[in-house]
Amino acid sequence: MSIKIIPAIDIIGGKCVRLSQGNYKRKIIYNEDPLEVAKMFEASGIQRLHLVDLDGAKAHHIVNYKVLERIAMNTSLVIDFGGGLKSNKDLEIAFEAGADMITGGSIAVKDPEILLSWIESYGSDRIILGADASNKKIAVAGWTEDSGLDLFDFVQHWMNKGIDKVISTDISRDGMMQGPALQLYQEILQKNPGIYLIASGGVASAQDILDLEKIGVPAVIVGKAIYEGKISPEEIRKINTVTL
Repeated sequence: MSIKIIPAIDIIGGKCVRLSQGNYKRKIIYNEDPLEVAKMFEASGIQRLHLVDLDGAKAHHIVNYKVLERIAMNTSLVIDFGGGLKSNKDLEIAFEAGADMITGGSIAVKDPEILLSWIESYGSDRIILGADASNKKIAVAGWTEDSGLDLFDFVQHWMNKGIDKVISTDISRDGMMQGPALQLYQEILQKNPGIYLIASGGVASAQDILDLEKIGVPAVIVGKAIYEGKISPEEIRKINTVTL
């Protein structure tokens, strides 16, 4: 099976944006209407979407659920949604608005009991662990806080709790288009057999995606490289699979 390409749409103020290294001051608005972007992805043969509520990540509660709702209602994309999901109510809103899966990052550090209850209530197939790191330490709260937790121990802990899907971003590479952290992802795969690892950050070309595939990464989130025209819809069609 080929590597799965999952485009990212990051939302601030209801608009499609990208940050560099998680810095809210280094923001580029790519489209006023995220639905338009989602439809473009769908037309390119994309089946999955990573939707991030950056306002929610900062506010510590879901904010841009209306954007999620519009995309879910007007496309057939399988959406994983993250950013600011901190309570049972947040989770209910996300699923009611059309999320197929949610990504929990900060909550896994700050309120692990809630994340455990979500795994038990909804099943591990609907809960993705967000394991974003800087210098192999987990960062939370929209990457504004360093938790001090070791990335590999963190992933192993949650795999022991039933998690099998993990999104991991090397923050230093995010939005920089300098290539993905191949060595880091190789280490995660070696230390955690059976993990469904979704790599994120640094992808600048179709070759970067193929390099991730070579080391056994099953899925990759791509954002800026698509928006900047470094990866074309035609290349996405060639690489992406038709199965979920």
